[in-house]
Amino acid sequence: MTQFDATLDYDDGDIDTNRSGNPHLNELIASRYSRRQTLFGGISAAATAVFGGALLSACGSSDADGAPPVTVGAGANAATTSGRTVTLTGTIDGTSLGSSWTQVSGPPVTLTVLNPTSATFVAPSVATATPLVFRFAANNVSNTTSSADTTVTVSPAAIGFAAVAKNRDDIVTVPAGYTATVLYRLGDPIASGVPAFANNGNDTDYARRAGDHHDGMTYFGLSASGNTPDATNSTRGLLVMNHENITQAYLHVSGATSVGGVRPEAEAQKEIECHGVSVIEVSRSAGAWSYLPTGALNRRITPNTPMVFNGPARGAAQLKTRFSADGTVGRGTINNCANGTMPWNTYLTNEENWAGYFRRASGDAAVRTAAGTPKENISLARYGITEGRTGNYGWSTVTPADTSSTLYARWNATAATTAPADGSGDFRHEPFQYGWVVEIDPFDASSVPRKRTALGRMNHEGCVIGRTIAGVRPAFYMGDDAQNEYVYKFVSSATWAAGDASSANRLAIGDKYLDAGTLYVGKLNADGSGQWLPLVFGQGPLNAGNATYPFADQADVLINTRLAADALGATRMDRPEWTAVNPATGEMYLTLTNNSSRTVATTDAANPRAYSDPRAAATNPNVSAGTTNGNANGHVIRLRESGDTSEATSFTWDIYAFGAGSDLDATNINLSGLDATNDFSSPDGLWFGLPSNVTGQTTPVLWIQTDDGAFTDQTNCMMLAAIPGVVGDGSARTITNTIGGTSATQSTRVGKAPGTALRRFLVGPRECEITGIYSTPDGKSVFVNIQHPGENGNGGSITSSWPASQSGTPTTPSRPRSATVVITKDDGGIVGL
Repeated sequence: MTQFDATLDYDDGDIDTNRSGNPHLNELIASRYSRRQTLFGGISAAATAVFGGALLSACGSSDADGAPPVTVGAGANAATTSGRTVTLTGTIDGTSLGSSWTQVSGPPVTLTVLNPTSATFVAPSVATATPLVFRFAANNVSNTTSSADTTVTVSPAAIGFAAVAKNRDDIVTVPAGYTATVLYRLGDPIASGVPAFANNGNDTDYARRAGDHHDGMTYFGLSASGNTPDATNSTRGLLVMNHENITQAYLHVSGATSVGGVRPEAEAQKEIECHGVSVIEVSRSAGAWSYLPTGALNRRITPNTPMVFNGPARGAAQLKTRFSADGTVGRGTINNCANGTMPWNTYLTNEENWAGYFRRASGDAAVRTAAGTPKENISLARYGITEGRTGNYGWSTVTPADTSSTLYARWNATAATTAPADGSGDFRHEPFQYGWVVEIDPFDASSVPRKRTALGRMNHEGCVIGRTIAGVRPAFYMGDDAQNEYVYKFVSSATWAAGDASSANRLAIGDKYLDAGTLYVGKLNADGSGQWLPLVFGQGPLNAGNATYPFADQADVLINTRLAADALGATRMDRPEWTAVNPATGEMYLTLTNNSSRTVATTDAANPRAYSDPRAAATNPNVSAGTTNGNANGHVIRLRESGDTSEATSFTWDIYAFGAGSDLDATNINLSGLDATNDFSSPDGLWFGLPSNVTGQTTPVLWIQTDDGAFTDQTNCMMLAAIPGVVGDGSARTITNTIGGTSATQSTRVGKAPGTALRRFLVGPRECEITGIYSTPDGKSVFVNIQHPGENGNGGSITSSWPASQSGTPTTPSRPRSATVVITKDDGGIVGL
């Protein structure tokens, strides 16, 4: 046997005293894994097989056991822009026990491991070029670490796609690397027991189907299970959208009919129910989006849905009708255009061209005068409800099967000579029940929507809240969509409290912020300054002594917002439509779609162009040659509140971008220097990316959608992406306007030319409008609405087959349907960047 020397000193375990024949660890590994193993699939896997778990990494660079070190590389330094997905790829030379990527410096990002050598991250939002350092480390079999660093320099966000060419195709065209998928179409069932949509004019029960003319829209994240809000969920949510109007010719078998001027009830019911709002559940699974036809929160809100009035005009004399003798309730919402998304998880829908639906017979003015309410005639005329109107679609002519029903009679605003003068016996006051902002709680299918009268009555296009700052009263921005109307701001009486965003009593929070405050109208001065003028009874001309319209109280001011704004001398604008607030700067952007009534003599600094835009005959027979005069192509104006506070009563402004074909005069018309990659006409929809992802941080992305007739000889309507600058980044300009033989100069304030920071992202199908946009919180799915494709055709002469044409030209034409598409990036990245 072997002898040992017992006189040896204390050895601290550093000598080998195991003389047995048992194998070493390396021998066990070699016997089980005969070929060379590397990384996690190699030595680390072998170690796991022996020990039942992975070995821990060790610090330091010495190798006491003498195992050969591994050599690692972290890849070359790289550069990218905010929002792009970056892949880090390391290399290992030698046998490795384990490896990892860690961030050493720079704004923190979330690293997602792809495999033992690779990881990805989304480049964070930055204002200037910013280096981020990452370290790749690996251990040899003795747990000795070797590492290497790489630097990724991130620059501010940039538009990241090749511009889509103008076209007149019958599909939704998106950039290379993107996919547009049809999600929710006119007539799609949203409740159990509703048959599939036949799309032949025989379909009914639109109160349980998708409505027509999809418009403003919001995505609300839903909890993974249950029906509560989750602002971070990008794979399950509620899609809430407006249905502004109808394409009547396609809803019926052979178009709309009437007998002796009387509309059939079945047709009118379809048409009415196709208006309003949809609430539907949507989800993403295995990369594909779908809507749930039987979602528990699915809901249609139509012109027949019960409503309540809140705010200063609740119970006002002008809101009293045969249906609501006390003026506190009403029925329905109609012609819902743009929207608003409240931080407390409610949806604002806005009543735009509601006035056109009402009949008003000749002689009505005399009846009102005799009843002692002559000023109602002034109000009705100011909102376009003149005598002799028959009302859109003739709903008031219907004789219902249920003779007690007033669902159709209410569309006749003519005062009955035998009814009480207070309006409680007829529907003379029904028009005053429309033109409001309506708040909806999408998470409670039984809740009753509330009409928020403090925000005024007009052709509400949208209502967008500005930045919310604790202790500061929030502002809500609105446009009145008609030629020569105004831009408005409502400032709440309540200061913002962040905790309200998570309240379960969402409509009560709406009561807090939307029922009391000050409504203002904008006045824009030639020097680039502006003022918010308060619409408050008793201030200035807003009193009983006003010669044009004697105001009785604050409710009267709000019901007759346009007349009050007239009295204050607000600036008449070129069809104020959507508003959007830059989440980084707080600047408010407003689309001014166009104005055919703008003349050379009536231009001003904020609405500076009056010109002629010739239009060539197009291949589509419904587009004819001609000339559009006035401000044919529209513009996007922006303003910055003084002191960057929502409570300000003054601001500065300039014009971000002028719509124009790139072939128009660059000196006097194409003032933004647009080219073939970004020329557009008639801006309408407007929306900034969400601050929950890079598209809404530091340098946010602005999306612009068009509703055009002047540019359709060259292209269908479109959507563009922009990264705009700030108010004042351009200069003053003087242009010469010319229409016919009349010319005059006009000064204005033009923002910095957008250049490549404005780019065409999407072109829609034939005869459509692009309107309505929202994204998931992560910015990786964008929802867009396509409204009234083929609107100039009918069942016998179909001019668009979309959305059936999205997957290829149908064998036979298909009736077109308004629909929602969802757009994703093929590599899974953030849309637009």
